[in-house]
Amino acid sequence: MLRRAKLLYESFYLGQRTYGIGTAIVMLLALSFFVPVLFQLAQVALLLLGLLILVDVLLLYVKRRALLAGRICHERFSNGDDNKVTIQLYNNYSFPVSLKIIDEIPVQFQNRQWQQHTNIKPGDKSLVEYLLRPVERGEYIFGKLQAFVKSPLQLVERRFSFPAEETVFVYPSYLQMRKYNLLAATNHLNETGSKRLRKLGNSMEFEQIKEYVQGDDYRNINWKATARKSQLMVNTFVDEKSQQVYCMIDKSRNMRMPFEGLSLLDYAINASLVLTNVALNKQDRAGLVTFAEKIDSFLPAERNNLQMESILENLYNQKTEFKDADYEALYGHIRNKIKQRSLLVLFTNFESLYALQRQLPYLRKIAHYHLLMVVFFENTEIRKLAREEAKDTEGIYIQTIAEKFAYEKRLLVKELQKYGILTLLTTPEQLTVNTINKYLEVKSRQAI
Repeated sequence: MLRRAKLLYESFYLGQRTYGIGTAIVMLLALSFFVPVLFQLAQVALLLLGLLILVDVLLLYVKRRALLAGRICHERFSNGDDNKVTIQLYNNYSFPVSLKIIDEIPVQFQNRQWQQHTNIKPGDKSLVEYLLRPVERGEYIFGKLQAFVKSPLQLVERRFSFPAEETVFVYPSYLQMRKYNLLAATNHLNETGSKRLRKLGNSMEFEQIKEYVQGDDYRNINWKATARKSQLMVNTFVDEKSQQVYCMIDKSRNMRMPFEGLSLLDYAINASLVLTNVALNKQDRAGLVTFAEKIDSFLPAERNNLQMESILENLYNQKTEFKDADYEALYGHIRNKIKQRSLLVLFTNFESLYALQRQLPYLRKIAHYHLLMVVFFENTEIRKLAREEAKDTEGIYIQTIAEKFAYEKRLLVKELQKYGILTLLTTPEQLTVNTINKYLEVKSRQAI
């Protein structure tokens, strides 16, 4: 009886590992307590199962490098975007195998249950692809690749561990930058929400004299050239080039507010990167200022092949601070470093009229010497609360407070516009498109 109980326990354990075969043996051993003749049949089945397990072990462990695997991904990830990672597998076995792959992805993703399953034919390759969306910039470290292989017998599982440790760097959204760069090159920015703007007046930068064609502005006719050529000739002008555009990014605690996984600072950095790239494509010079309680970094406005890379490297590891922004120091730095009138795009956030009024004297001084555009964020959660239908007294109270905050945001816009400061109040997801629209509007009006 003790022997049967021991065999029953071992068979039950094997049954957990061998699915139906082990389960059938367990059933036979259980029934053998009542029908003794089944005990010998169960012993034979258990012996056959042991032989099959031995065969499966030999099949899986006969080759040392029976499976090859590696990870393929970019050295740089784009923050806030889906980045593709590919695991390449090669089966050196002479039979098809089924695999469970576990990739030790960086701790920032907080995913300890990532795994994929696939089947590979003998001597064949397989690619396993997945996407990762980082929400903060910095260094991300991948660990090893773990693979658990089973033969067609499905009785034994062999583990392979591949040293695939590598570090990738998460940069501001360069994928978004490339998308807008392509659209700008093909004049399709309006497809993203950017507006086609009617030009007001003429640019003062002369391009060439050409023959008049129907539709040209007759006010640009060059009468001296017309007399020499004996046909109508007109002057043509182009948008002024080499104008300075600075993105100024506030890194104070106001920019720590999260929205869909990214902080407001990350949205500002991504938008700055795209705006800088568009400005360079428009033949303007682009620069960068980041600040909090002091000026953190300053890149003079330039237009060369290395400027975009310099700005990208500078923005790669910027962090928000827990301190207030010092706009007096910002004004002093701008007066000392930026001598030419420029478009200054300030990415910041004000939640109250009092917070704006504290900094307004310095913003007015900056706007006296440069064309200042203040970009700050609309609180979408408060807007959502203000639009919800109130069903009780508490709901009415919450809705009233939400409407008060939303109204105060609109007051901020009016207060800045009162002093001739360009203002853009936008939701985080529309920040990039709205900022580009405003820049194109400034260019079309020759306001710089």
